[in-house]
Amino acid sequence: MSAEPRITAAETATQAMRAALARHCDALAARIAAPTSPGPLPRDGTAGSALETLALRFGLTPIEADLMALAAGPDLHAGLAEAIAAATGGVRADLSLALAVLGPEAWTALCPAAPLRRHLLLTLDGTGPMLRRTLAADERAVQFLMGLGYLDPRLAAHVRPVPAPDAPPTGAARDSAATIARAWDMPGPLPVLLLAGPDPTATRAAMATAAAALGLALFRIGAADLPADPAERHALARLIDRELAFSDGALLIEAAAESAEAARALADLLHGPTAIAAPDPEPPERAPRLRIETPAPDSTERRAVWQATLGSAHAAALGPALDHLAGQFALDRAGIAAAADMLPPGTPPDRLAPALWQAARVQGRRRLDGLAQRIDSRATWDDLVLPAPLIAQIKDLAAHVRQCWQVSDQWGWREKSPRGLGSAALFAGASGTGKTLAAEVIAGELALDLYRIDLSQVVSKYIGETEKNLSRVFAAAEASGAILLFDEADALFGKRSEVRDSHDRYANIEVSYLLQRMESYPGLAILTTNQKSALDAAFLRRLRFVVTFPFPDAAARAAIWARIFPAATPTSGLDPARLARLNLAGGAIRSVALNASYLAADTGGPVTMAHVLAAAEREYAKLEKPFTAAERRALE
Repeated sequence: MSAEPRITAAETATQAMRAALARHCDALAARIAAPTSPGPLPRDGTAGSALETLALRFGLTPIEADLMALAAGPDLHAGLAEAIAAATGGVRADLSLALAVLGPEAWTALCPAAPLRRHLLLTLDGTGPMLRRTLAADERAVQFLMGLGYLDPRLAAHVRPVPAPDAPPTGAARDSAATIARAWDMPGPLPVLLLAGPDPTATRAAMATAAAALGLALFRIGAADLPADPAERHALARLIDRELAFSDGALLIEAAAESAEAARALADLLHGPTAIAAPDPEPPERAPRLRIETPAPDSTERRAVWQATLGSAHAAALGPALDHLAGQFALDRAGIAAAADMLPPGTPPDRLAPALWQAARVQGRRRLDGLAQRIDSRATWDDLVLPAPLIAQIKDLAAHVRQCWQVSDQWGWREKSPRGLGSAALFAGASGTGKTLAAEVIAGELALDLYRIDLSQVVSKYIGETEKNLSRVFAAAEASGAILLFDEADALFGKRSEVRDSHDRYANIEVSYLLQRMESYPGLAILTTNQKSALDAAFLRRLRFVVTFPFPDAAARAAIWARIFPAATPTSGLDPARLARLNLAGGAIRSVALNASYLAADTGGPVTMAHVLAAAEREYAKLEKPFTAAERRALE
């Protein structure tokens, strides 16, 4: 839909309705020209007119409806404009004319707290005495009386129309839509709906379906975009309420966790049909209220969206790969559509699955990129030098992730119990033994993104903030299908301590929350530590895999040295067997090899044993480790 307001003829904009309004204006003009006893005009001529609709939607009395016609008359009806000009000498009716024609009740009807001015349908213009102030109808109201509907330009920066879905939702979204429709189809005041769910797109689709079924026009506004100034927020709420009445509409306030309070504050200012969509909406003071859970689409629903988006031909060509795609990436409808748009035209059938996989992977990054550091995984199994049993264990872990969608969804494990279906693993071992490298290899093998969680951005000294930060990370990771890597996990998942004060109590709450969140996370989370004994025992029980990385022996070190230099790096006289006598782990070996390459490049020659010796001396000094004479002789 275009961002510009689109003017469309409403269903009420018919010639018959305009004729009914014209008859009412004729009666007003006659009353002005030949005053009789003041009071409301007979209603026979207004049946079915836009004026009658306006009165019903804003709760106007007959006197207030006549005042609205008197204020808008000069803009709509030549005869009424002439009658007003003859009576007042001006182009608009003033308050004295309104009192003479409609009686003293017009004064009360024009009070600022009465509907006409409270809803900004008309204003009293001028600065002189009240009796000389003129009645001016708001343009939005004038256009409504002519049967035209559009979004008030003053709302265009904040409010967006939500079109009805092209196709009815399925599964959980369909059930949510039915629940919403029932809640607003009951007699009595409409409740404020608190739509709790992790997927804003799914919630919006359910709300749009329900609104269409109820005959309501749906608008949405982001709570993060609301003005902070109370006066500006109150003015915005008045305009929104008025627009909901004009459009016979409802408002969906979409909020994230950090803007839930702003959504609640706006809902308290509104009177029209209102719903708040957030992961956990804050209930407003306005009553009644009703909380409705709107779960995210499961893999079956996502598969249906993929199939509808791609078309039957592409879906048939993908075969089982479509199930894998829907199971791995929890994309919403917008993300699936964007991924499908990334598919190059004319993609051959044999390249369709990897192309869509990569597109879904890119779309899944939208929320996680701002919360964690993405690692570009280029390592392969050949780069991993570990004992054969450990390699087999890591390959088993990769297989668990690869087949998770089939075991969980197709074989019924998720339906039996959704808890504990993720593949959480602990990589324990000394620094530089290959823990992070193994995570990169798994990510490359599975063609998934690997994100390192920055503990400095997650852990907070403020109570409850660490849990909130981790909740955002896990929620974003679930949508992206990515692998999470917690480096130095013992700092975050340490043992729970005996409670001696409030700090111990809240620290234990953090650990308990993390244990529960790890167990419910459906993807792969890899935690690395060089202090396995520091981890909480309850946490270890919830891990699918625990892999202990040994310090490399001489044979392993020789293998690492044999493959550490890229093929394009010139070397001369390097002996892996002699280099293996350096008692270093794989990470330190890489550091030595890289520094030796820089030394060689600066001399303009290949990397030699002398360059490695110089780099090794500096590495040992950095590690505060003694460089033995035997190690030095091995490199000389």
